[in-house]
Amino acid sequence: MAIEVKVPSLGESISSGILASWKVKDGDAIDRDQVLYELETDKITSEGIAESAGTISLKVEEGAEVEVGQVVAVIDPDGNGKADSSSARAKDKKMDGEDDKSKASSKSEDEEPSDSSDKKSTDEEKPSSRHKSSDTSESAEPSGATDQATALPPSVRRLAAESGVDPSSVEGSGKGGRVTKGDMLAAIEKQEKAEEDEKSRSREKQAADKDDAPASERDAPKPSQAPADERESRRKLSPLRQKVAQRLVSSQQQMATLTTFNEVDMTAVRTLRARHQEDFTARHGIKLGFMSFFIKAVVQALQAVPALNARIEGDTLVEQRYYDIGVAVSTDRGLMVPVVRDCDQLSFAAIEERLAAFAKKAREGKITLDDLQGGVFTISNGGVFGSLLSTPIINPPQSGILGMHTIQDRPVAVDGKVEIRPMMYLALTYDHRLVDGREAVTFLGHVKRAVEDPARLLFGL
Repeated sequence: MAIEVKVPSLGESISSGILASWKVKDGDAIDRDQVLYELETDKITSEGIAESAGTISLKVEEGAEVEVGQVVAVIDPDGNGKADSSSARAKDKKMDGEDDKSKASSKSEDEEPSDSSDKKSTDEEKPSSRHKSSDTSESAEPSGATDQATALPPSVRRLAAESGVDPSSVEGSGKGGRVTKGDMLAAIEKQEKAEEDEKSRSREKQAADKDDAPASERDAPKPSQAPADERESRRKLSPLRQKVAQRLVSSQQQMATLTTFNEVDMTAVRTLRARHQEDFTARHGIKLGFMSFFIKAVVQALQAVPALNARIEGDTLVEQRYYDIGVAVSTDRGLMVPVVRDCDQLSFAAIEERLAAFAKKAREGKITLDDLQGGVFTISNGGVFGSLLSTPIINPPQSGILGMHTIQDRPVAVDGKVEIRPMMYLALTYDHRLVDGREAVTFLGHVKRAVEDPARLLFGL
């Protein structure tokens, strides 16, 4: 009995997504628990897993929007890894003439069929035309475009569709003058070289014309001569990017945001890390970074200034007494903010381990909805990209976000003397509906003191 592959429920707030890519092909033999597809929603990217082994038949194309519960494929548990002929013929029409997989499985894609197999295939598909050909001279071969296309190997037809090179214009080196995959690759390479030569000649001509022109004309700026399709491109925003944009705009429109700044001397943290890094790494198997210091400092600051550990729900103020800190992570798919839970109870090593695990999951696109929910405060480190100063945007419904920036050696006054110190600007953006300026400045002061004197973190000062 066929098994339907449906889009699973991914959370109450997620009703649809984009089937970003298939990890299998139509007619493939698959194993149980094999990854079938990648689904991109407005919050996370997830993978679809096969519930059974068998042969899969795809029902949805890549890039299509799908609803939760929608059937995107069907698995035949009794399949032997080859697509049945009817499925292949349906795909043949859909994919502009791709061969039945049950016939193609006995030969490699690059292998050319023999004359006898050609005759058999042609006899099955065009019996009347074939009989007519056998009764006449060789010059009386069918001239229809469909017959000619059917005689071409699948690899040749696919290359023709991808490159735009007409196989009929290619001199074949196969049996009976048939066009092989190698012939097509050579023709494609020749065409690309001709196009590149033409572009090169065009550039040389433009340069020569410019040299021959009067000096006033040579120096004058010229409008771009690039084709329109090279000057711009268009593609649909991913669901995640759309959601990020929506939340950022909503944050700016619904909150009374204000940003205050301070700077922190990173000398003590740098010295402490350099002194203990080797032992820390040997014991815990992970490096000691700056982020764990700032997370610990933020927890102490939230404990001292609870107004920043609260949120507004309608006309209600919700005060939180737990410390789940979100850490903004930039990915190819957009900005994500996984949450490190109960940071007040975690050691430096535990925090670093969880940050490393989140970074790995983000790179692999395996961040889950649970990883992103429930944070009370966010830290964003633009310094990894070289940002010197910025005004971060609050992640609703939180009431504050701390922006870290690049560490830069600058001259500062220390005990009446000018010294060069590694300095970092800090930016706190907060919801002025909940947090007053005095509280915001006090919060930043706690963070600054904790980072400049890391021993305070050990004693809770």
